Amino acid sequence: MAKIKKVVFPVAGLGTRFLPATKASPKEMLPIVDRPLIQYATDEAVDGGGEQLVFITGRHKRSIEDHYDKAYELEHELADAGKKQLLNLAQTVIPEGVHCIYVRQPEALGLGHAVLCAEPVVGNDAFAIILADDLIRAADDGKGAVEQMAEIHERTGASVICVEEVPPGDTDKYGIVETERGDDGLLRITSIVEKPEPSVAPSNLAVVGRYLLTGTIFKKLHETTPGAGGEIQLTDAIAGLLKEEAVIAHPFTGKRYDCGSKDGYLQATVEYALEHPELGATFRDYLKTMDL
Repeated sequence: MAKIKKVVFPVAGLGTRFLPATKASPKEMLPIVDRPLIQYATDEAVDGGGEQLVFITGRHKRSIEDHYDKAYELEHELADAGKKQLLNLAQTVIPEGVHCIYVRQPEALGLGHAVLCAEPVVGNDAFAIILADDLIRAADDGKGAVEQMAEIHERTGASVICVEEVPPGDTDKYGIVETERGDDGLLRITSIVEKPEPSVAPSNLAVVGRYLLTGTIFKKLHETTPGAGGEIQLTDAIAGLLKEEAVIAHPFTGKRYDCGSKDGYLQATVEYALEHPELGATFRDYLKTMDL
């Protein structure tokens, strides 16, 4: 089974929940300590085998491209100043052999439409999707969510979607799946519905921002009828995919931070700061001085 080498990052959203911080800067460039959210996402992709990183961008997203571009002036100044450690950080944002590709989404017509914009690059290959505002810390064994999904796909050839249990009253905030356990212990998705009311939700297993899908999804996206506002929902296309192929729900190991919300963003900032090799000890000491 071929490894997953292509990873898609839908980053064209406006990030209105973080205004005014996102008025001129993409939400994906908001920092968690000393790295932007998007870099945590691309690091996870590369650790999982990604070699072609496909960014679906929109207007005012140029800073994402700049972040992954070579910064000649900065590198020259750091080299002249003998700041080797900082120079290395600037030069290794993306490892050698990994390529960034940028595709413009002309209109914000839903997550499904954003994924469809990647079709000319991805073709018929299986590929992963990372929503950068779902920051997922790797499991204790060091495997990130993309690597976990890739291992399942390599064994089964199936599409894989990361899920986690949410409070039953929160099902109207997520895509929710219904599953059945196979003889191999994996959860096959039997149905998927977008943001159901708690009274009719088939379970409390929620889809989070990690997908690994076969190329067949593009056919299903083309067949998906746009909904309100002309948006094409990825959930609807996955529901169609279920009729032709197996799709596995993977309760990933690791910890998710919903950095699309201010609460989740602050939680991630504090927890990552406490584990930072340079800042962790002093930050922990500072928190102890606060009257909490």
